[in-house]
Amino acid sequence: MADSRETRARASETKFLIAPSLADDVRRWARANLDADPHGGGAFADEYLTSSLYFDTPRFDVLERNGSYGRAKYRVRRYSGGEVVFLERKLRRPRLVAKRRTRVSLEDVAHLAEPEMPADWTGAWFLKRLRARSLRPTCQVSYHRTARGVLDDGGPARLTLDDSITACAVEGPAFSEELGVAISEPRLILELKYRGDLPTVFKRFIAEFALSPQATSKYRFGMAALGHAVLPRGSDADEPQESGVHA
Repeated sequence: MADSRETRARASETKFLIAPSLADDVRRWARANLDADPHGGGAFADEYLTSSLYFDTPRFDVLERNGSYGRAKYRVRRYSGGEVVFLERKLRRPRLVAKRRTRVSLEDVAHLAEPEMPADWTGAWFLKRLRARSLRPTCQVSYHRTARGVLDDGGPARLTLDDSITACAVEGPAFSEELGVAISEPRLILELKYRGDLPTVFKRFIAEFALSPQATSKYRFGMAALGHAVLPRGSDADEPQESGVHA
């Protein structure tokens, strides 16, 4: 499917920062209790590389989460160096996630820099939104991900663990082959995604590892690594964190 839209009511995305020393234990637990990602590779069919181009205004309104810029994220995502990428807009409000995602070829990303674009291009909506909101490419964030999931009574539930996070500056809508700068935060980003109440399997997981939710954003980490000062806020998250982990 070239273009997809999804609205998830009662959707929660709860994040944690974990020490590198816990990473192997977390992966072992996930592989023992959850199913492999359908698109994963590696020995356990649950790993892949991700690179995302993030967009912001010249005043960095997305970075500073000013007004409506703090609720919507625009990015181009590429998996494991593939020739297909995804144009994404993700809108988050408490207990609601609305996502639009369009699949295009890697070479089509160049259309985002052209003054005119093909009238029938499937990614035209994305470029129109970028122009309407004065968004331009700011940085590329890349990382290695382990992903596993399970079908729960409330719907699909997913665990992801991101490590080796790096960032590099970009001047246009094109992916860089540079290794980038490692984020200064030494911990890994763990995320639980689910609908409705926290699944029992995740309650056991959180209790076993004595985890506490902590707001975090790879985009903000990446920009900080590149020397962009981030004004202190009540939260560094992409969205408000849910309290379901305590249910």
